[in-house]
Amino acid sequence: MSEQLKYIVDELNKEPFKKNYNLISFDSLQPLQLLQVLNDVFAEINPQHKIDLRDEEPEQMTKRMFTFLRILKFKPKTDSGSLNAFRNGLIQGDKLVVYPILQWLFENLAELKTRAYLSRYLVKLDIPPDQLADQELNELNENYLELMEQFKELHKTVDQLRTSGLSTGEMKKDIMNMEDEKEQLQKRIDRMQKKVGNVRNYDKMLLAARNLRVEREKEHSLGQQKLEQKNQYLHSDQRYQRMLQQLKDMRTQGVGTTGADLIKRLEEENKVNVYLCQEKLPKELEGKKKYAQDLQKVADEPAMGQSDLDDLNKRIKQLSAEINSLIEKRMVRNDPIDDKLSLFRQQASIIGRKKEAVAEKLQEAMDELSNAESDLQKKKELLKESEGSEVLKGDEFKRYVNKLRGKSTVYKKKRQELAELRAEYGVLARTEEILKGKDESFQHQLSNLETKEGVTGFHETQEELEKVSAKKSELDEQKGKTLEDISELVRQLNATIADKKSALAPVIKELRPMRQKCQEMTGEYEEKKAAYENLAAGLESNLSKLEHEVRALREELTHEEGRYHYLHCMLKVLDVQQKRIDDELKAYRSADTADRKKSFREQFTKKIQEQENLGKSLRDKQKSVRESQGPNMKQMKMWSDLAKLLECKRNCMLKEQQENQSGGVNQQGLDGENVLVL
Repeated sequence: MSEQLKYIVDELNKEPFKKNYNLISFDSLQPLQLLQVLNDVFAEINPQHKIDLRDEEPEQMTKRMFTFLRILKFKPKTDSGSLNAFRNGLIQGDKLVVYPILQWLFENLAELKTRAYLSRYLVKLDIPPDQLADQELNELNENYLELMEQFKELHKTVDQLRTSGLSTGEMKKDIMNMEDEKEQLQKRIDRMQKKVGNVRNYDKMLLAARNLRVEREKEHSLGQQKLEQKNQYLHSDQRYQRMLQQLKDMRTQGVGTTGADLIKRLEEENKVNVYLCQEKLPKELEGKKKYAQDLQKVADEPAMGQSDLDDLNKRIKQLSAEINSLIEKRMVRNDPIDDKLSLFRQQASIIGRKKEAVAEKLQEAMDELSNAESDLQKKKELLKESEGSEVLKGDEFKRYVNKLRGKSTVYKKKRQELAELRAEYGVLARTEEILKGKDESFQHQLSNLETKEGVTGFHETQEELEKVSAKKSELDEQKGKTLEDISELVRQLNATIADKKSALAPVIKELRPMRQKCQEMTGEYEEKKAAYENLAAGLESNLSKLEHEVRALREELTHEEGRYHYLHCMLKVLDVQQKRIDDELKAYRSADTADRKKSFREQFTKKIQEQENLGKSLRDKQKSVRESQGPNMKQMKMWSDLAKLLECKRNCMLKEQQENQSGGVNQQGLDGENVLVL
């Protein structure tokens, strides 16, 4: 089951799905989500199934999936009796049913894509036999079957052409290029035949040229083989050097380590892994699940208003105050049993926090180590591709840096010496030129003298003999020095080995009892550690039980106190309502008119009567307003027209006064004449 789950998760994380699942997240999917994943795989095989299951009816979804599995020829590994169980499991999104389907789909994905494509054109129609009696329908069915066969043949041909790796466009282009090359070659052949047609021994020369071409081709192929073998030799040598370096690193890492150290290291790693798998990861998983459940509860809750939030905040404050009061009471009580438990509880919590902190640091360190190793591996691969050499690390890199520093110092000294030697070389070169000029004149004179005396070449022969004897003496001296150096080196090595053995002998004697004592101390430590772990586990289990009981009692206390306050408030409300009812009955039954007037019935009856009278008066007023609306509107229009007329008269009068003032007419006479009389 785990291998199947791992295979499905790996395939879903690849192209083209890219789901980014892990084993835990995929195994915790809800049935609808698991069916959606199955439907996404169906959609990859046939795009017609690209549907969101939340928008599809369950009956339609079930029919579509069963039909598609039948087309793909999926055979469940069940007998005929449990076929109904398979159908029900697929409808309900059961993991035991969906996982084998996903595994089968991923194992045959390419073949299923082809089968799904062909099913669109090769599915035979289910026509009842009585309908085939119709001649037209029968002819259409036969035509459909013939087209189906033609499609099969064409599809096979297309597959063969696709697998051959050739396309029609490329073939046409290659044919045209080859025809052009053929024409050019034919023209060159014709020109060459015209040129060599009159040459003597034409056939022999042609045969020799053909043999020369064959030999050159062989030479070229042999050169290629030589180059390939040389490259292979270089790669093998580089690989051999890398293996030697790795072997050297492993040996340096293994220096000073014994089997007991390796076993101890493995035991520590095993304990850490057990803690991570059995304690840390389950707690984190439980916390994640609880957080998801809380989020689901929040999502399922209806929308809350501001009043609901205020009530919740008020309830939180009340519960916080109650918790604080209970804590204070518990601290005041100061039970000795609780004191002992609190001490162990504090120690257990401190140890637990330390373990969690160390586990988190270890997890972070492991993640950083894995990332660093992956980066190092990538850089090694890049370096191998670029240069083909191994990266230095650790002490080797330090030695390499120190070596480079020494070389840089030597380089600076040598460069200074080189500058001095170049200056001296210039002087010596000039001296050499002068001496060569003198030597040539002396040689010329010497040759003339040898010619006169009849001993030509005597000087040159004597110089060569001197050179040979000097070289022989140098070689003899070098051989003697080499033999002396070798014997001195052997003597030094033997003395060093003897000194080391004598120096290590007392240390080895002291080390043997210390090893035995270390083994005894290790056994005692393991026993003490096991006893401590057992005691810590017992205290932790007791602590968890007590915390669980306290939590349950607190929840019960909170529930009962909330119920008490609620019932107390309801009781007060009922008392107030009962009091109001008693007062009302007392006032209603009383013979005193003053008390009866104070009753709510009398007051509400009086208010109802007043409101009815007020409504009646308002209705009368509304009726009178409706009746007088028409005349009042007409009168208002007349008044507005009169106001406009008076305004016009006033404007005309002011205009006429301005004209009279400009013409020298008396303003008072004009005012008396232009007065309007109504």
